[in-house]
Amino acid sequence: MRHVKTTINGERSEFLCDDGQTLLEALRDVLQMTGTKEGCGTGDCGACSVVFNGRLVCSCLVLAAEAEGGQVETVEGIAEEGVLHPLQRHFLDEAALQCGICTPGFLVAAKNLLEQNADPTETEVRFWLAGNLCRCTGYDKIIRAVLDAAAEMRGETS
Repeated sequence: MRHVKTTINGERSEFLCDDGQTLLEALRDVLQMTGTKEGCGTGDCGACSVVFNGRLVCSCLVLAAEAEGGQVETVEGIAEEGVLHPLQRHFLDEAALQCGICTPGFLVAAKNLLEQNADPTETEVRFWLAGNLCRCTGYDKIIRAVLDAAAEMRGETS
């Protein structure tokens, strides 16, 4: 077992993990942070997306031990003090979700995009979210929700 000290959603965290345990497994099974979902376990669907040391990654492809000294941002860290982030509100308002398995990964990826590009084009949003798969919505509502949240965050009315 390894003792890992890391920062998750801005707060220091410690956990024990096996050498082969993924970050996804540590988040869900050890730390009980079940917002991050397992879709495929092979890095193909994006359901388990987190931001690790500033980079969007599939947590099923990162070993938990690699989080030592690092920073992890999960879907649980998007809302602040019980107030939904504009992305979360627009996903709800625009019905950009159905079953919910992919939603946390889309939210984390979209937030990461908007932190780097406050005014993305539709093409840029589609490109950035291409690693996240949804089998229910057809993507258009997701793209619209991200663009509308971006506009709101820039102070524009949507």
